[in-house]
Amino acid sequence: MITEPITVEILPMRRRHVRSVLKIEQQVYPRPWSHSLFLSELALRATRSYFVAKIGRDVVGYAGLMMTAEDGHVTTIAVDPNWHRHKVATRLMAAVAREALSRFAQNLTLEVRLSNLAAQHLYRRFGFAPVGVRKNYYQETNEDALIMWAHGVDSADYIALLDSIERALPGETVIS
Repeated sequence: MITEPITVEILPMRRRHVRSVLKIEQQVYPRPWSHSLFLSELALRATRSYFVAKIGRDVVGYAGLMMTAEDGHVTTIAVDPNWHRHKVATRLMAAVAREALSRFAQNLTLEVRLSNLAAQHLYRRFGFAPVGVRKNYYQETNEDALIMWAHGVDSADYIALLDSIERALPGETVIS
């Protein structure tokens, strides 16, 4: 396990990253997205933004955002299991939230597996609160999804929350 502070680079996902993203996708999801699905999402630049997290030359995580009017929907977030507990997901969530703000989002939403308590904890740190359940949302396992929303992300209080989360991160985050 790495104990010294690390530098994580967050940059927009490009076609050249998809192969590395798929390796992570296949490790962490029972029903991974396909290469063509990622490419089609990347082509929808007016409403989609995807990011990768790199440590050195390696892609170690990724996240996506879909904008609909004043709402940002976190479509996906995943981290290579070898890099869990290094705050990669926190950095990706911060990047997604900042992107949503740059696109004039007022609210953020996402779905998360009811069993994924670690992710729920992360999302709560970012101001998300549960508002409902989607039954059998994850078709491959018939697992329910917890629907979470963060309202008022365009407020000074939310921006201060983001600032405090980012300041508390160990190591360095480079936004490219």
